[in-house]
Formats: sequence, C-alpha cells, structure tokens
Amino acid sequence: MPVESDAGLREILGLETVAVVGCSRSPGKPAHDVPKYMDDHGYEVIPVNPYAEEILGRRAYDSLTDVEAEIDVVCVFRPSDELEAVVDDVLEREDVRVVWTQFGIVDRRALERARASGRTVVEDRCMKVEHRKLLG
Repeated sequence: MPVESDAGLREILGLETVAVVGCSRSPGKPAHDVPKYMDDHGYEVIPVNPYAEEILGRRAYDSLTDVEAEIDVVCVFRPSDELEAVVDDVLEREDVRVVWTQFGIVDRRALERARASGRTVVEDRCMKVEHRKLLG
C-alpha cells in the first residue's frame, strides 16, 4: 500500500513505538510539541537527544543505537544534512519499520537507502498533522 495513501498512513500511525531523533526539551518547538502530542495520544515515545537526560518524563538516549527497546518508527527532527547519519543508525537496527521525516527534512539519497533496506519512508510530513487528519 502506498505511503502517500490515507490507508498507508493510517497503518503506519497504528504502530506504537516512535523514537524521535532530535526531540527537544523546549515547549513551543515542533520537535517538542509533536512528540508530546504523540505521547498524549498513547504512543510510546523514545526521545533521542544527546544533550538531554530526560524529555517528556522519559529517558533521552544519545543515539538510536543506544535504545534497548524495539522501535517501530523513527521520526526525524534534524536538518536534512544530518539525515544520512540517522539512516546509518537505522540500518544498524533490524526492528525499525518506518523512517518518517518531518516538514522540510529531505535527503533523497539517504531516504532511498532506507527504502532499499526494506523500510517504509514517509518524508516531509508531520506526524501530528497526519494523526489529527486521519485518526483525530
């Protein structure tokens, strides 16, 4: 099912564990407010931020490779030029099913590598916006 379809997005939004790379401690920033929204709507949010000990009352990890729990979706709030390194970390894990980049975060080469490894890719979309539209 194409990810561009509402049904494909609903299926992805039905997954439970979301690691947020670039999760912010600062309310008012999308990298804080989107994960908080997802947390408030029952998702298991795993903050990934090497400059924080805790975000949203949860332990923050330095990198995806440090997360012990299984991850369904990696949601990315880092600049496009850092996406290649995020995909490198995704490729080290067998559990990640989806790489989701927020608005404005695009690196075609990096995302093609994620697709080629069998991961689903959602790019340049907001999880909160799609959740509200499709499930809210």
